[in-house]
Amino acid sequence: MLEGVLFFLAYAIAALGCAMAAVAVARIGSLRRPDRTASIAALTITAIWCGASAALGSSYPAVQGIGIIRNLLWIFVLYRLFAIDRRNAGLLSVRTVVTVLAFVELLQAPLLLLRFDDVFGGSATHTVALLRVLLSLGTLVLLHDLVAKTNSAHRGVIAWSAGGLVLWWGFALNYHLARWLTSDTHAVLEGLRPLVALSLALMVAIGFARSASTATTALRLRPSREFTLQCIVLMAFGAFVVVLVFASRQFLAMPGDVSRVVQVAFLLGAAALAILWLPSQAWRRKVRVLVLKHLFRHRYDYRSEWIRFTETIGRERASGQGLKQRAIQSLADIADSPGGLLFTPDADGVLRLESEWNWPDADVPTPAAPLALVRILEQTRFILEFDEVRHGISHGGEAEHVPQWLVEDVRAWAGIPLVLRNRLVGLVVLARPAQNRGLDWEDYDLLGIAGCQVASYLAEQAGQEALEEVGRFDEFNRRIAFVMHDVKNLSSQMGLLVRNAERHADNPEFRKDMLTTLRNSTDKLDALIARLGRYGAHTTSASERIDLAKLTRRIAQRLRAQHTIQFSDNGPCPVMGDSETLEQAIAHLAQNAIDASASGTPVRIETRNDGLRCSVSIADSGEGMSAQFIRNELFRPFVSTKSGGFGIGAHEAQAAIRGMGGRLDVESREGVGTRFTMDFPIADLETLMNDADRLHESAA
Repeated sequence: MLEGVLFFLAYAIAALGCAMAAVAVARIGSLRRPDRTASIAALTITAIWCGASAALGSSYPAVQGIGIIRNLLWIFVLYRLFAIDRRNAGLLSVRTVVTVLAFVELLQAPLLLLRFDDVFGGSATHTVALLRVLLSLGTLVLLHDLVAKTNSAHRGVIAWSAGGLVLWWGFALNYHLARWLTSDTHAVLEGLRPLVALSLALMVAIGFARSASTATTALRLRPSREFTLQCIVLMAFGAFVVVLVFASRQFLAMPGDVSRVVQVAFLLGAAALAILWLPSQAWRRKVRVLVLKHLFRHRYDYRSEWIRFTETIGRERASGQGLKQRAIQSLADIADSPGGLLFTPDADGVLRLESEWNWPDADVPTPAAPLALVRILEQTRFILEFDEVRHGISHGGEAEHVPQWLVEDVRAWAGIPLVLRNRLVGLVVLARPAQNRGLDWEDYDLLGIAGCQVASYLAEQAGQEALEEVGRFDEFNRRIAFVMHDVKNLSSQMGLLVRNAERHADNPEFRKDMLTTLRNSTDKLDALIARLGRYGAHTTSASERIDLAKLTRRIAQRLRAQHTIQFSDNGPCPVMGDSETLEQAIAHLAQNAIDASASGTPVRIETRNDGLRCSVSIADSGEGMSAQFIRNELFRPFVSTKSGGFGIGAHEAQAAIRGMGGRLDVESREGVGTRFTMDFPIADLETLMNDADRLHESAA
């Protein structure tokens, strides 16, 4: 039963391989090769023969009939190979021999298809085997003549096809000779037939690929490393099963019940060996090393390695690892290293441990490596191989400066410098892989390129962190600037109060105003401290109903001690907002107007309620501003035309007014003056609109 399954799999795989070879020759075969069409036909019929043998068995009459057609086509392929170097003169003699060989093959048809074995008692099979031996000898003689007489320029063209035919007819000679001598089919030879057919198909396809007219159409048999490894493992398993079956059959020849006992013991031992052997990672690693060393030109599949590298380094927070850990892992995966350490230079330039991946028990001193090693790595970019350092081998003087703790730790295998623009960003130390080996030029190239890429990622992250730190300092500076601006205003008010006190200290009304001003200043300082404490917390002040006219009038009365103020209003102006913030914005704009006005020139402050919106306008007769300055500079923070100004008052006022749903407009003319107008929606606007809608609906 097991033998039947193995034969079926072998013939099925051979059928698939022959069919693929036929397609490959049809696609890439040079039209100038005279054997192209014949090879496609022969490969196709061989694929059909293998498939029929898998389904029906090779002894089935129809399968044997397909075998006759297969042999005739391969004889015709051999004949067409003689025409590759255009030797027309010698084709006549070759044609005669080929005709005789074809006739010998055709003689077998009546013997096989008419089942003469039933009449002559097996002598027909003996005769067929003899005819096939003669046919194989004749084709081998022709193949020798083909190779001997083909000139050297064309010998490379026919080499693969001729080699495949030598393999095929040489095996056929031995196969049929064994049948002729023993009058039976040997099981091992029968099992090898599909493998020989598959080898013939592959060699013919490779021959056409090598002689393809252009490199772009050439067949490139480049299976991946993983696919090759899996195939070799499967082949090893298949060989193991074949040996198992063969050995089991041999034990049956032992006398008595001993054969059964030995056979069962052998099968149990083989099963235990397979269970221990096939899943072994150590065995698979050894096979992988052998495959990469002997079957591939390069150790690494660079496309797959680079895809894995980019996926590992770019996983971000999905993996739960930071960039520095992912950087170590991305380099460790390339070299099959189980872990690694990342060192980065500090402010003094010496290396210190920054991160680790799968190496938690590393005993790393501080500093981890001296400045001299950093300078050497920056200049040479040489990948450290610590086994060489342990043997005293140095390429650029680095061995003298490798720290002793790395030399003593046998897990340390390789050190990859991360250099960007001639500056060492870091050093990754990789742990020794399970399959210990030395580094070669491919390791140096790939790890060096990957190290440069990792260095760029780490440098970018360091730059981003530096920008964030600068941003935090900038935020702190802005906070201090706003505080200084408010403190400056309070200082101006207190200074004015002191100057007036020298002249009016005995006036009871002045003392009353002075107490009011001091109380207001104290309240402002308390509010300023509260704002400073919650700065950056994105808190929202509670909105309340404010009489804009009353608030503005109070500010105007307070400022009359500094300058002449003309105030007017047309009644209450109810708006919604934060009274403290709104008062600060109006007071700042009014103070700016006072600062811009000449002594004795009044500042005009006016509030208006037009039924839908309320506004406050502050006008002065100062120097004015240009339209370009208003458009590009006025509301930018830290831009001021006043000596000693902070340039944040207008920006803060505009932000506060917009936060309450208002708008700040500016009209100015150089040499004439400036008018600031703050416009707010009336507090009862929504109620008024609803009432208007109801009146409109009732009127309709």
